[in-house]
Amino acid sequence: MSKRVAGPEIERLIQLLAKVPGLGPRSARRAALHMIKKKEQLMAPLASAMVEAVDKVRVCSTCGNVDTIDPCTICTDPRRDPATLIVVEDVADLWALERANAMNVRFHVLGGTLSPLDGIGPDQLTIRQLVARVSEGGISEIILAVNATVEGQTTAHYLTDQLEGFDIKITRLAHGVPVGGELDYLDEGTLAAALKSRTVF
Repeated sequence: MSKRVAGPEIERLIQLLAKVPGLGPRSARRAALHMIKKKEQLMAPLASAMVEAVDKVRVCSTCGNVDTIDPCTICTDPRRDPATLIVVEDVADLWALERANAMNVRFHVLGGTLSPLDGIGPDQLTIRQLVARVSEGGISEIILAVNATVEGQTTAHYLTDQLEGFDIKITRLAHGVPVGGELDYLDEGTLAAALKSRTVF
């Protein structure tokens, strides 16, 4: 059993930070120590921002994004193309696509992927809400931007089945060689997907 080197308040801070994805116990200790050293410049504003976030952050009832308003800024932006909907697994994926600034469209966050082994079925995701959005009309294309994992592909196939019968085009992200990628460093699955998804030059 390891010795406690700090008071219970600091230990609690470390334990909570360790729950943040990407931070283990060691990184959490380093982060806590850094915040304590920069108490006025970092810790106090961070604590204030977190309290404000707890009070104001909402999950968008339309698309599943997180924002301070509901419906969110993306859903209420009149400049976005309402006919195209990008379906993503998580809010982090939505934000990544927004940073790419490739398309000015709307989104739908599933909240994960189908994974029977983990007890995640269609009812645990927002699939019913997606079908309802499509049935309201006005959407002509669904872009499935799910991860190229077994669960992601299973979810994509399930969504395609659920959306069968609607007069919409269903597309998916291309898989293959990343921009700036060198073939020698890519795995066989990525190379195979790139060859299958080849385009005219």
